[in-house]
Amino acid sequence: MEKTSQSIDFASLANLLQPGQLITNPVELITYEVDASIDRGTPDGVVYPHSRDDVSRVVRWATEHDVPIIARGAGTGLSGGAVAENGGLILHFSHMNHILDLDKSGRSVVIEPGVVNQNLDEYVKQKGLYYPPDPASGRAATLGGNIAENAGGPHCFKYGVTTNYVTGLEIVLADGRAVQLGGRAFDYPEYDFTGLLTGSEGTLGIITKAYIRLLRYPPGVKTLLAAFDTVADAGDAVSALIGRSLVPAAMEFMDQKMMVIIEDFAQAGLPITAGAALIIEVDGYKNSLSAQMDEIAAALLEHKVLDIKIAQSEDEGEKIWYGRKNAAGAMARLAPAYLTLDGTVPRSKLAPTLTEINRICERYTIQVAYVFHAGDGNIHPFLLISDLADQKLMQRVHDAGREILETCVRHRGTITGEHGVGIEKRAYMPLLYNNDELNAMREIKEVFDPRNILNPGKIFPEDQGAREQGGMGAGGKGSGGELNVNDEIAKIHIPESTEEAREIIFTCRDANLDLRIRGGGTKSSLLPEAEHVLQTNQVNGIIEYAPQDLYVSVGAGTPIAELQAALASHNMCVPLLSPWDEATVGGIIATNFNAPLRMRYGGLRDLVLALTVVLPDGRVIRVGRPVVKNVAGYDLTKLFVGSHGTLGLITEATLKLNPMPRNRASLIVPVEDLELGLQWNHKLLRVCLAASALLLCKGVEGLSDAPYTLIYTAEGLAEDVAAELRQARGVLEVGDAGRVDQNDTLSGSEVWGHWLQAGKKGSNGIQKTTSLVRVGVAPKDLPSFIKILAPSLNESAYIADLANGMMYIQNGEDLADIRAEAHKASGYAVLLTAPKHMKETTDHWGYVPESLELMRKLKSRWDPQGLFNPGAFLV
Repeated sequence: MEKTSQSIDFASLANLLQPGQLITNPVELITYEVDASIDRGTPDGVVYPHSRDDVSRVVRWATEHDVPIIARGAGTGLSGGAVAENGGLILHFSHMNHILDLDKSGRSVVIEPGVVNQNLDEYVKQKGLYYPPDPASGRAATLGGNIAENAGGPHCFKYGVTTNYVTGLEIVLADGRAVQLGGRAFDYPEYDFTGLLTGSEGTLGIITKAYIRLLRYPPGVKTLLAAFDTVADAGDAVSALIGRSLVPAAMEFMDQKMMVIIEDFAQAGLPITAGAALIIEVDGYKNSLSAQMDEIAAALLEHKVLDIKIAQSEDEGEKIWYGRKNAAGAMARLAPAYLTLDGTVPRSKLAPTLTEINRICERYTIQVAYVFHAGDGNIHPFLLISDLADQKLMQRVHDAGREILETCVRHRGTITGEHGVGIEKRAYMPLLYNNDELNAMREIKEVFDPRNILNPGKIFPEDQGAREQGGMGAGGKGSGGELNVNDEIAKIHIPESTEEAREIIFTCRDANLDLRIRGGGTKSSLLPEAEHVLQTNQVNGIIEYAPQDLYVSVGAGTPIAELQAALASHNMCVPLLSPWDEATVGGIIATNFNAPLRMRYGGLRDLVLALTVVLPDGRVIRVGRPVVKNVAGYDLTKLFVGSHGTLGLITEATLKLNPMPRNRASLIVPVEDLELGLQWNHKLLRVCLAASALLLCKGVEGLSDAPYTLIYTAEGLAEDVAAELRQARGVLEVGDAGRVDQNDTLSGSEVWGHWLQAGKKGSNGIQKTTSLVRVGVAPKDLPSFIKILAPSLNESAYIADLANGMMYIQNGEDLADIRAEAHKASGYAVLLTAPKHMKETTDHWGYVPESLELMRKLKSRWDPQGLFNPGAFLV
């Protein structure tokens, strides 16, 4: 029987809290009936936690009393995610609003969930730093809510969404336990539950702390306003800009209706007689801004632009943006209410999608206005509602909304790019996901929240539907029929397609055979021997190349070197690098093996848009979509990145494309004194904007005659590279660096790759048996880590990836000491390669994440027999 507020024992809850932390007065609760959507629900009570311990106590109480918990920030969400639809207890985080720590040189910040987005941005901006995700509600929205929804904003086209900046979370689970996921270091050896929780809408855990990475604030910004006769013309112009490999910082779209009401409100100088307009912003060093704008203007002039206006001052540009960000508030001038949709489509599909949406709204006689993020294809049609009590109108609005989202999905997009599913779009989830994919998400929910206490009723369709699995199910067989136990089963399995891989998995599972998953075998040297190997190198080749939408889809067995060679002929690349020619796309994703250039472009978790995966039970699921923004359900792509093949077999991957950098150059600095080199690094980190590597090398041949060598690589527009290297030279001159050489062909990531390759095979190509250790700590802690270990590393060669907090050590025989110091810095040290005696006697992970129990539960749920890659990872 459903509990009522009268039957809930609030007295026992009040005893756990301080006076004023709990409210149950019905009048006071009215404030919490809504968020910024049109959904409603009255909570039974509201608690204002002051600390993680408060949250743990309240969640334990709620679990004992079977009361739902709904976490809430500022209530700015647009999908009903923070609405207590069927009662329950809201946790309102307005008191947990502190910035706990800022690391300026390492570019990271630790915050509580109640910190307001704009407050964080303004705070770090004063330190010369930048937090790019900027939702329109940023003046009120909290970071906890942004993380729960994986919020976006105008600048996500160039810089990515919230998940690209969250490196760790402290959460409270449904049983009240606090668990740390990730942290300030990168690439912890654990499942990426940080990425999974980001965008999970408070259904898996309650965020009490977040670790966030930051960027250098761009020195210059310029804004352009372009007018078009029609909505379709503006959409075509967006596709043309992307097709030319132009990547502005932001590209926003408004139609005439929206411009009229914004101009009346903000007097921003918008072209209100035009049918549509684009706001385009570029950033970087000031010397590059005019060249960027000239190139964009030239492209627009070829695509029916009526007028181009470039803001002549920072104030003029800010006025345009002020109008854009107040668009939703200005909507009241058109109608008392509206339904905002936020489907996303590939950018090349913008024009036809907008044409279809207009036809849908005309058919349902509904007024529609547009303002949206054109750069990432995230469409925001506002369906105007003149009377919320008009049931016939509301039915037409919802019917039109469904058809609009169907249109987005039909164009290979998604039903929500940044607002979340919540209540509003849960019925539409089957438009995007099949039963197996929805069930995989439900199973994750059951692992984290078996009693369904955390934000129940959100994300998943109310009609749960059949729970049958498309794979084997309980004791089932694959489509290949009965397995004769007397049949000879091959030892090496080499499928050529997802379906063939699925059949092999069925066969091995029926026979209870462990299965080793292998790509190019470049990172398998420490794995236990396996009798049966599934090798993916024949599931290869480019499946789809979409330069106009900046993605490429490939078979997982495609060698990275081959992919890059094919893309280079089109002046494009995927910003990945492996030291080994045989390394495959699937292998590098499964092992999360990142090069130093991640500081410029993001890591693998940021570059993988979609995956096709065969689960251990034979279900084939497609996770993600070929769009930059997709917050429909759980972000399962993150879960498979770095899972070492223990959760599923990756057969296809869709990756972000980047135009090849137009210019690249490196400064090579001999370093005689380690302490001095680390001081230079500290100051150079503050310069990095176009930098793709900042390395300190010891024992790397061919760089310099000094004991150490510092490498600083910048890449991008020629003007930006030149400006950055001038700044870097200035830092080094002040620091008395002496000789500084410039190399216009060498890159730090290539030096890293060649050194690792030589370390594994040697200059003669013969396999070596030296050890290689990878250390990960917060970037701010790496210099002190190096200094502490320096005496014991006299005989070791190493490369310190200073910007990313990574260190690669050859012949790191004192592994116990290395790990002890890494653990003191809340980091880790893993063994990548080792001679036979170390391989047989050493734990090559040496790390126990707080999430290990959850990892094992999920592994057991999807692979109860433990057949996939046994011994390959912590689980």
